Amino acid sequence: MAIAIVLIVLALGSVVFYFLSPWGLTPLASNWGAIDATIDITFVVTGAVFVAINVFMAYAILCYRFKRQRRSHYEPENKKLEAWLTGLTTLGIVALLAPGLFVWGNYVNVPDDAHEVEVIGQQWHWSYRLPGDDGRFGDVRTHLIDESNPFGLDPDDPAGQDDVLIDSSHVKLPIDRPVKLMLRSTDVIHNFKVAQFRAKMDVMPGQVSYMWLTPTKTGDFEAVCAELCGMAHFAMRGRVEVVEQGEFDDWVAQQPTFGELQDVGEGDPEAGAELYARCVACHGPQGGGRQEMNAPRLAGLDDDYIERQLRNFRQGARGEHEADRFGQQMRPFAMTLEDREMNADVAAHIETFPVEPTRPTIIGDAERGERFYRSCASCHGADGEGRRALKAPRLAGMNDWYLVRQLQHFKDGVRGRHPDDWYGNQMVDMAQILVDDAALRDVVAYIGTLSGGESSPQQDSEQARAEE
Repeated sequence: MAIAIVLIVLALGSVVFYFLSPWGLTPLASNWGAIDATIDITFVVTGAVFVAINVFMAYAILCYRFKRQRRSHYEPENKKLEAWLTGLTTLGIVALLAPGLFVWGNYVNVPDDAHEVEVIGQQWHWSYRLPGDDGRFGDVRTHLIDESNPFGLDPDDPAGQDDVLIDSSHVKLPIDRPVKLMLRSTDVIHNFKVAQFRAKMDVMPGQVSYMWLTPTKTGDFEAVCAELCGMAHFAMRGRVEVVEQGEFDDWVAQQPTFGELQDVGEGDPEAGAELYARCVACHGPQGGGRQEMNAPRLAGLDDDYIERQLRNFRQGARGEHEADRFGQQMRPFAMTLEDREMNADVAAHIETFPVEPTRPTIIGDAERGERFYRSCASCHGADGEGRRALKAPRLAGMNDWYLVRQLQHFKDGVRGRHPDDWYGNQMVDMAQILVDDAALRDVVAYIGTLSGGESSPQQDSEQARAEE
């Protein structure tokens, strides 16, 4: 009797919870209401089967409970019962599969008037490409992907010169206009998903997949990777902003094209030296940093990272938080760098600085810190050398007091919470593995032992003895 009551309560309670639950699907913001209808049908069919089975089990327990005088009756076949079960099962399977097949047929047939946007997945961020005025994408080649050409565009293909490149995880789409998303990966399998659009698709290395949708509501929507793609999979997020057509056109006009980026070229260290003159007072003539000025070391950082941080300071993505006093001091200087070329020149000059050893100021357990650093090594490298492709700066040789402060800022959300600081957003999540101040000091103490991929005098002597 108790088991029967439990089964009935479980079945009825599940039905009540389904209708009264505070959780549900995110509000629909695309044309894929049919997907919601398919999900509802699935809930109804599976829910009805769930209730029927539990009620039947309770009925069987009550009606056929043990009685000493009762004997079982052997009936190996019951054609009528088998026919009913086969028919009901067939109807249930058809109800589950048929709606999905119709929706999938629409999902893979793109309207002729859809415009195209390419989505590129990479550990661990999204970037985007739009066709230029000619309406055509330029050719891409996997072997052409490098630090200077992260999209892998063929420079000899004239169709690619006007391609619009968005090297950030923020993209805008026009409302009420069909869009075909062309998906490709530069490393491993990802999956591009925006819950409000009810649309997702695997992003495969070596091939181009696609999906389409029509945004129906303006607003900001989070794009996530729905395929386990590595250590920072959970932090691989982007933002899709749906706007009016006019705002979309204005935004596209402000983005650089492949041809424009090629024309900019590399920064000029000599021109950067004149601009860097105003940095010397804090960061030192060789970018060694000055703790008394709370100015970190710059020598050893690559130009891409320097440019991105200067841009973040200028745009307010960094240095705006009231608790970031020294970041606020950087903003006025960054505002004097009026364009991308000036940023590139300063960064190119900084790259010419020699990397000298720094004096340790943090006491921590380096052995314990090594365990924490295993997560960091996925992006920053086993030797703390940094990985430009992953937008991860060099850590080896950097001021330990500065690393402690920045990690604390990431943990507290002082840095990295601005919606335009994509890689800072990832660091906010990753920094949470440092559970206390001791863990923070320990990992920085371990970073202080790293060579940045450069051999130490001890390693050189060991190598020399090995060669002898």
